[in-house]
Amino acid sequence: MGINFVKQFVAAGLSRDTQLFAPGFSADEDVIKAVGAPMMGMFNSSHWAHDMDNAENKRFVADFQKEYGRMPSLYASQGYDAALMIDGAVRGVKGKVEDKAALQRALEAKHFKSVRGDFRFNSNHYPVQNYYLRVVGRDAGGRITNRMMGTIFTNHADAYVSACRMK
Repeated sequence: MGINFVKQFVAAGLSRDTQLFAPGFSADEDVIKAVGAPMMGMFNSSHWAHDMDNAENKRFVADFQKEYGRMPSLYASQGYDAALMIDGAVRGVKGKVEDKAALQRALEAKHFKSVRGDFRFNSNHYPVQNYYLRVVGRDAGGRITNRMMGTIFTNHADAYVSACRMK
């Protein structure tokens, strides 16, 4: 429905008078591929962008493009981070995953470098991380894709952390 929404928004002429803003998942690379040009100029926010300037992200994006022949999505970046986090935690407990308390501490310790840059886990296990403004446009190769414009929030924490009973 999100793909059709963007197409209908543009087809109805609403994009001439109203700027469409979206969460990163609504303007992800897979959505851009399905919608195409109607997404040009659309702003969105996300904790990750394929053009983030850190070594881990550059390697991830290059390896993903080589393996799959397309730009990675936000979902791919999160899956990659999750696999690295689990790998780091299992290594942190030296394979003794039956020690659940130690495994949880190892997961919270975050023994990996994230493609999204540095972040930490809050007491409710949500990440405290940066969020970025992105805009959909053409890259140097002519592809329609996201381009990071700047940081919206630095070290942003979940608004409901104080209501969470996790310690």
